[in-house]
Amino acid sequence: MVSSLYTYYDLDGGIRSDSISLIFEGWSGDEERIAVLSPHDDDALLGAGYLLSAVIDEGCEPYILIFCDGRGGFSRIEDKEKIVATRRVESRNAYRKLGVPEENLIRFEYPDFSLKPNIGWILPCGLEGTMTKTMKTLREIKPTRLLIPNEYREHTDHEALSYIGSYDGPQVGDAVRVDLGSPYKIRSFLKYSVWGDFSPEDAMLRGRDPALRGNVLVRVKPAVEARIIEALREFRSQELIIEGLVREREKRRLNGDDGDYIEVYLKFDPRPSIDYRGYKRRILEIDKNFSRF
Repeated sequence: MVSSLYTYYDLDGGIRSDSISLIFEGWSGDEERIAVLSPHDDDALLGAGYLLSAVIDEGCEPYILIFCDGRGGFSRIEDKEKIVATRRVESRNAYRKLGVPEENLIRFEYPDFSLKPNIGWILPCGLEGTMTKTMKTLREIKPTRLLIPNEYREHTDHEALSYIGSYDGPQVGDAVRVDLGSPYKIRSFLKYSVWGDFSPEDAMLRGRDPALRGNVLVRVKPAVEARIIEALREFRSQELIIEGLVREREKRRLNGDDGDYIEVYLKFDPRPSIDYRGYKRRILEIDKNFSRF
């Protein structure tokens, strides 16, 4: 069933496969643990729904870490005071439809539009910032793969959480802050897009077409998209907000009304090391022109 619903593409390498190991190198099935950092409760579904569905079908139990409490997501003034409680129920129902158990939804409850000033360990006011919760939770979960949101011109909370995932994620495996648990190395990192394209810088650095900013892709049958839409419909309080995003999802479709759907990701190294080979070659070239060496 898994291979018939999902096809995976490495866009840079020109490779297609029915195996999710093309996305997650060295994939080991039900021994894997996926953690998705979601700025708001619906973002992981909107941007990473296909991979969430795929890893569940692979026998992997994912975790969704929801950083913001949803207080800004009311479209009617009369919903303002109850929107946070409403969205808690809606998110439980939505992810349950996809197969994510309630205990795997972990909430950090930062106010909407306010995640960025909470980044760090100790804030100027003396309170602890996002680092403590993030590292402690990830060391408890011990995820093998970490999915983080696209930071490029989507939303201030998305940008903040991309920063948190890119910097605190690698430090989960470092011998620092051991008061938050034993270090545990996350094997790979992936960015997902909630609604916007990735930064053109990534494509240019890879020497690729700037129109292809992502580098890996999941192609799914319409049944998978229908599964995600059914889950998203549980966010009834967000109907006016999500409606446009749901319509935009039709742009993902290939080959007309009966085509498959695609979801684009960016595989990246959050802590790249310097490749000294080019520098060494250049030094040798320069040295040949100077007899004093």
